Amino acid sequence: MLILTWILIVFAAGAALGLLLLLFSLVRVFQNAPTLNSKQFQPGQPPTSKGETLKRTELTVVVPAYNEATNIKVCLSSILASDPPCNNWRVLLVDDGSTDETVQVASAVASVLKLEEGRFTILNAGPRPLAQRWVGKNWACSRAMELVSSTWVLFVDADVELHPETLKRALNQAIEEEVDLLSLVPRINCSCSAEWMVQPIMACLLAVGFPIKAANDPAESTAFAAGPFMLFRRSTYEEIGGHRALAEVVIEDLALARRVKSGGFRLRYLLGLDALQLRMYDNFPALWEGWSKNWFLGLDSSVVKAIGASALVFWMFTGPWLVLLLIIVCLLWIPFYGALLIAFTFSVIGVLLQFILRLWTRQKFEVPLTNWWLMSAGGILIGLLGPTSVWRTLTGRDWTWKGRSLA
Repeated sequence: MLILTWILIVFAAGAALGLLLLLFSLVRVFQNAPTLNSKQFQPGQPPTSKGETLKRTELTVVVPAYNEATNIKVCLSSILASDPPCNNWRVLLVDDGSTDETVQVASAVASVLKLEEGRFTILNAGPRPLAQRWVGKNWACSRAMELVSSTWVLFVDADVELHPETLKRALNQAIEEEVDLLSLVPRINCSCSAEWMVQPIMACLLAVGFPIKAANDPAESTAFAAGPFMLFRRSTYEEIGGHRALAEVVIEDLALARRVKSGGFRLRYLLGLDALQLRMYDNFPALWEGWSKNWFLGLDSSVVKAIGASALVFWMFTGPWLVLLLIIVCLLWIPFYGALLIAFTFSVIGVLLQFILRLWTRQKFEVPLTNWWLMSAGGILIGLLGPTSVWRTLTGRDWTWKGRSLA
């Protein structure tokens, strides 16, 4: 029994230490994190150093969509109701072969708003070429660019909702700071229990894995962009090859950010919590499919990293709760003694650190404390996610996105 007790002590203490280090890392990373500017300029104001004004600027907002009938109404309504970001702007929805009512819902939204001619267009992406492997939204985005001639192009996912001033603020800052790719961190809305289990943990892991300060530093190799909102200078987008050069790449947003930075162009990755919100998954199957698609690839396609990271998350987030449960079970059969108190103390500290972590994410990312304790189950899910993602990616079995095979 003494050996088991010491195992529990080490397990609980290690989890508490890991959570403490994670919290310190997050505080350090976001201590001076850059945010989207709140100021806005009106069309025709004085030019920037590159001689570009909002009056002469053109913007195309591209929304790739595949079976997004449940999301597209909110997304399109928010974009089309935006404050005009410049004098010449339009929205292009690219339907990537949807089998639901995505197109019908989008058409209804545009009809109700009674838009001026040319403001909104729906493009049928058509079938993907059989001679080349296309995954994710790369085909839809590439097809959209065949119609884009504007100086700027913004790719927005269909599960995003924009604040009315977001387009103007983002475009203005991109012009003012001579940016080639501006991407925003959205506020995440959790809509189901599975998301409350996993999403707060994933947000913390991404923040530590891709430090926002390093991503914005031209001298650092770290590059990152959030796929839901990516604003490109079109000339730069074309120079790096765009989505067409990444037809087979599953995590295309990360690949595009790396191409921008490695090409010597200016990347800006900013907090935009007051500018847009994101609702990623409606249920557990969608969440499991989405994260198992990305986990292994996001960890450099390393089996050791993918499985090791998922095991570490299980240890940190499920471990303290598991130790508490085991101690309670032990006390049903044996009398209490001092060593168990040590294990109990470390496990309670671990649970408290998880609560503190969620307090911090509420303050920084506006993620409410709702169901904070579900991260204990999230540790189990992510612990299983690692080997699942490795298996699916390497074998191609059940490696899908929205039902489409990625193999």
